[in-house]
Amino acid sequence: MLDPALEKAILERVAAIPIVDTLGMQVLELAPGLCRIKVARKPAYDGVFESFHGGLLMTVADSAACFAILTQTGSQARLTTTDMNIRFLAPCLSDLTVAARTIKVGRTMCPVGVELFDEAGTLVAVAQVNYLLLA
Repeated sequence: MLDPALEKAILERVAAIPIVDTLGMQVLELAPGLCRIKVARKPAYDGVFESFHGGLLMTVADSAACFAILTQTGSQARLTTTDMNIRFLAPCLSDLTVAARTIKVGRTMCPVGVELFDEAGTLVAVAQVNYLLLA
């Protein structure tokens, strides 16, 4: 279980991020090394094939990874994405739920595994995001 003060501080930091508001990201759960997010599918987010745009799936995966790391480093940690990859497995035709779990929080590098699911629980993508902790 996450310390309530840390959870509150992370949620305050998250609420100040413009893309969180733009996409309507909703943090469902924070636990040590874990963040779960939900994003409602809107036609404005569709790509060429009338499914949730892949670039936005990457954006949500990146954000969830960051928030998962903050559960272990503290809400004010300075960090940045160094690289990420994603494998699209199925089109997302509904709301999206994302689960990000830290693989390791090292001195400087923090790899995070991310799974993205549609409303039916179908795994639509998997990603790995690598963050660098800044001094």
